Amino acid sequence: MTAQEPPPRTRRQELAREWVEAVYSTTYVPMSSTEIELYLLDLVDVVVDALQAEPFTAAPVAVVGDRMVAAHFTGRHTLQRTVEVLGRALLFSPELGGVDRRAEKVVAILGTVGARYATALRLDALDQQEEIKWALLRAKRGVERTLELSEARFREVFDSSAVGIVITGLDGTVVEANDAMATILGGDRSLIGRSLPARFHPEDAELLIGSYRRVSEGVVDRFREQRRLIRADGEPAWVLLAVSLLRDADGEPAYHVTMVEDVSELHLMRKNLDFLLLHDSLTGLSNRQHFITQLEAVHNRSERGITLYHLDLDSFSLINNGLGHAAGDRLLKQTAHRLAAVVEGEETVVARIGGDEFAIVVDNSATTPGVTTMIDMINDELAEPVFIDDRGVALTATIGVLDRPSRDWSVGELLRAANTTLHRAKAKGKRQWLPYDPHEDSRHRTWADVAASMPGALENGEIEVDFQPVVALADRTVVGVAAQLRWGTRGHRQCLELAEETGLSLPVGQWVLRHAGELVARWREDAALAAVPLHVSLGPMQSRDEDLVGAVKRTLDETGLPVSEMRISVNTRAVLTGGGDDNVRVLADAGITTGLNAFHGGQDELALLTELPIGSVTIADADVRRLAAGPDRDSVLHNAMTALVAVVHQAGVAVVATGVASEDEAAWWAGIGADAAQGEFFAPPLTPEEVTGLFGRN
Repeated sequence: MTAQEPPPRTRRQELAREWVEAVYSTTYVPMSSTEIELYLLDLVDVVVDALQAEPFTAAPVAVVGDRMVAAHFTGRHTLQRTVEVLGRALLFSPELGGVDRRAEKVVAILGTVGARYATALRLDALDQQEEIKWALLRAKRGVERTLELSEARFREVFDSSAVGIVITGLDGTVVEANDAMATILGGDRSLIGRSLPARFHPEDAELLIGSYRRVSEGVVDRFREQRRLIRADGEPAWVLLAVSLLRDADGEPAYHVTMVEDVSELHLMRKNLDFLLLHDSLTGLSNRQHFITQLEAVHNRSERGITLYHLDLDSFSLINNGLGHAAGDRLLKQTAHRLAAVVEGEETVVARIGGDEFAIVVDNSATTPGVTTMIDMINDELAEPVFIDDRGVALTATIGVLDRPSRDWSVGELLRAANTTLHRAKAKGKRQWLPYDPHEDSRHRTWADVAASMPGALENGEIEVDFQPVVALADRTVVGVAAQLRWGTRGHRQCLELAEETGLSLPVGQWVLRHAGELVARWREDAALAAVPLHVSLGPMQSRDEDLVGAVKRTLDETGLPVSEMRISVNTRAVLTGGGDDNVRVLADAGITTGLNAFHGGQDELALLTELPIGSVTIADADVRRLAAGPDRDSVLHNAMTALVAVVHQAGVAVVATGVASEDEAAWWAGIGADAAQGEFFAPPLTPEEVTGLFGRN
């Protein structure tokens, strides 16, 4: 019988083990490694529970700092490694991915742990210092009994203490100071007879002198404060001062005893930690989390309104892929420097909020340049080449601008509006910029809301397939049915655009093939419907789908639909840009008639008719609508379309027009030689039941 496998370790247990490994060599703790791990596991529970709690407060984690010091986790590097382990785990652990405002909460938790650790360490040291002080006092009072012994003890404690000790008169003149005090002050050993207040930092001097006075006057017995002293080299040293009073034999105030602990390293480490959590490590600019906080503050206090610039570097991936990521990093740092230079002298915050995205918020003043001027300044700065391996590399940026929004806008609304404006600008091309447009924003929000609900609509069966008859223009007979998507009041074209926007194009395309194929195969059971081919028009992403051929073959196999009754039309642009041409060839080799949709008739498109086995082209909807809107049937556009139809026919390819809405349009297309058409004039998209009734009548 085999031994039972131990249960798998939880993520919290793994974090406790990582914590043990990080701090084990930094200090001596009188416990076994197992006991240490269990002890730290309790602290991990406190930290993680606090991070996940709602409402959030960092107060419960203060006990972590206390318990670390109580268990003697007090080595020189113990806190630093603790912060590294906890910070990495809390920020990047997948199990905590759902925590709202995680980075902000982690900063608060680590700050609380560090602050309480420092306080507990300070109190522990001060307790020791207090014992030292009373040892000094007892030594002095016992001088009559054992003067030599007391003096020896006093000197041993005084001289060997790692904590600075200085005894001063009530006027601040130094009477005695140990070597540790001299070390803290930068090696200055000539303190005797000098004024200690002269070493107080100018910004702290008044407060410290007042605190010493209150001790002398008996207002307080002692005080403990973190302040700055001036070292011999003129640099400030952050220290923890513990000051109390020594009285003479008559009980009158005689001296001040000051214990001094150098906490400069701890102060610097906490300051660096705060900086790293709130700034981008590559450029030194504010990161997204810090920018959000700063944006809110600037927006709330601004008197003349803010302007928010959201920048995206154009084609930055070419830099990384072509010159390498080291070159890309160098350009990002240079971009950060240049953006900061553009707004120098203004009340601004510049941030890197994404891989190649930056943001600038300007608190406008009477002298702040206008938006157009600021855009020109940014573009001019970025246009200056940076030389990498003797090659000058310049960048351009596309920018969305939100100028002086209403004060009642939230930070989320500000960022969303700037981001959507940036995306509208990117749609125009490179080095473009656009101001925020509330009407476009409203339209985009409505569109985005609909797009976001499309996956659920597909899952819930809200999207349906209708069929629009394809009519031969020569004799007005129905030669096929075109599968058309319908979602409520949204027609086929809108559904395709939404599918492309949401990434549903592939599953929607495969669903249409299967569902429409099943319906047409079912109709074949009726002899009157047996010879009606199914036309399926694909969008760009569907046309490039590597599994398109497999999806078509599966549809034919599962439905029993003959190959001769399937017509697949791929997107012309998708074929030109690569990917769709292979699908056309393989489909044609399988005996399936293929065509091109969204056809405009450019030279590149016409070349496809001779390079690929194309059976038909469907004129782009926009071209059909443009021709229908022009009353002059002898216009340049109409004559060009007439010539295009003739050229296509020379290649042995049929021409199909969609969106035909009137007898006049139908007659015109027939007159120039178009082979087939579909549109409201012949019949609107019909439900499967309506299609059955239509062909039943025929």
